[in-house]
Amino acid sequence: MSDLDGSVDNRPAESSLPLPPELEHADLWFDSVVAGAGIEVRQVPFVSVGGGIGSFVMADYLRVAGGLDVSEVRVLSRQTHPLQVYHHLARVSQIAEHGRIRSDSSSRPDNLWGFPSYALQEALQENRIGPLLQVLVEPVLADFYTPRLSKVVESVAREAARIRYQEMLVQGNVQAVRKRVGGGYFTVITPQVEGPITASRPAPAPIAYLSRDVHLAVGYPGLRFLPDLQEFRERYDFHHVVNAYEEHEHVYQALRLRPGTVLVRGGGIAASQVLDRLIQDRMRGGAQTRILHLFRTYVEQAHGPHAWARRPGGDGFAYQGFNYPKSVWGGQLRARMGDLEGQDRIDVYDEIGGTTTPWREQWQQQLEEGRNAGWYRAHTGTIRDLRLENDSVVARMSPPHDSVELNVDYVIDCTGLDGDIEDHPVLRDLLKHGGAQRNPLGRLDVDQSFRLRGSESGEGRIYASGAATYGGYFPGVDTFLGLQIAAQEVVYDLANRGHCDFMGPVRSTVEWFKWATGRQI
Repeated sequence: MSDLDGSVDNRPAESSLPLPPELEHADLWFDSVVAGAGIEVRQVPFVSVGGGIGSFVMADYLRVAGGLDVSEVRVLSRQTHPLQVYHHLARVSQIAEHGRIRSDSSSRPDNLWGFPSYALQEALQENRIGPLLQVLVEPVLADFYTPRLSKVVESVAREAARIRYQEMLVQGNVQAVRKRVGGGYFTVITPQVEGPITASRPAPAPIAYLSRDVHLAVGYPGLRFLPDLQEFRERYDFHHVVNAYEEHEHVYQALRLRPGTVLVRGGGIAASQVLDRLIQDRMRGGAQTRILHLFRTYVEQAHGPHAWARRPGGDGFAYQGFNYPKSVWGGQLRARMGDLEGQDRIDVYDEIGGTTTPWREQWQQQLEEGRNAGWYRAHTGTIRDLRLENDSVVARMSPPHDSVELNVDYVIDCTGLDGDIEDHPVLRDLLKHGGAQRNPLGRLDVDQSFRLRGSESGEGRIYASGAATYGGYFPGVDTFLGLQIAAQEVVYDLANRGHCDFMGPVRSTVEWFKWATGRQI
């Protein structure tokens, strides 16, 4: 699973009230009109919309590096804690609590300094040197070290308590971010309530947060369902064809109870995790599952535009330890991307992007055993349509050559999440009313300080980070380290504008000791 920034479902809830017409159709809002609409206004210097890992990291940097008080920051979100969505997606895509996620040892969303790394922390806690040796010899003599999901969850919870994150959190459904006449922004949120909305218990009135600056870290709008999958679910059921990022434990339970065939579609990290779960159920749970694996593009060997930078590949998979080469986060590639515009930037994204998965020795051995025994088979092509016959799914294929049909009990689609910013109501509203623009890859256009271009309002600025900004000057936005780099750039820009502190070496050392000792700030 990739390092999601943590907010998948931020779409309007049914309890959201429509905005008054005089506000709904206005690009600029007057204070008097907002007050006349009966909307309560609360003032705060900085608002972050999203509430996932991106908002948490932003709040952490503002509190620790920027020196802001909890009263100066508000996080608006439908989530109760920053890892709520990320943790859920990790679990349903078959990363166990003790399983390892696809992230670097020093990429710590709870730790501005990256020290101690996850590997060092694990070595100290478990009193063994293995994690440190693995980091020392990776990736030549060992697989890349990656942290356990449970340790990431624990560390973020610890830091959230330390910076008093809950005091900054406002739960509800964000409807819009609009420019204010005179500068700054109104961010409208409908507070979250427990229980059903009825005539005697109407939805709460919206609240407008008036802030100088706004930060957007809304993540992915939702799950991506390919047309054939959507059509099947509308025509038949939600039981036989599932997305890897939705709850689908019933598939594994059924396959453990009786022999069956499952079609896994996709070649990325989600597909790898699903395959691992299916294989483990065979090895340890006694399942007799037959696995058919569908690749849209079958990778047979190392590939790439340059002989010196070819990505390993084979048996259908493209192998890469992390989402991107490490130079994306702080090397030559990051420096190079900062100078590219338009098609030149698209070309580099095409060169370094694509679906990849880490190479794991044990997993490769298990797949080879499956090929030899006949219970794992790979196919190449696309699905033309799916239909249900006698409680069996028939997938009609369009391979490179002749059309074929595959009969399976279940289909698990691992083709990813929905990245279209038009599908997110807040981003769609900003494109229509807020002056936001698209970058060369169609997502939000931000500059190198992560300011959202075209959305300036007086001295106010909108910043954006995470998946919604993919295609900008910094490719690694949708990762833990990428979110930290974005937050660092935003805080530096705020400091240059005189709205928060700079953190020098002495204060940085003092703050690290506070972090290490768990001192609340």
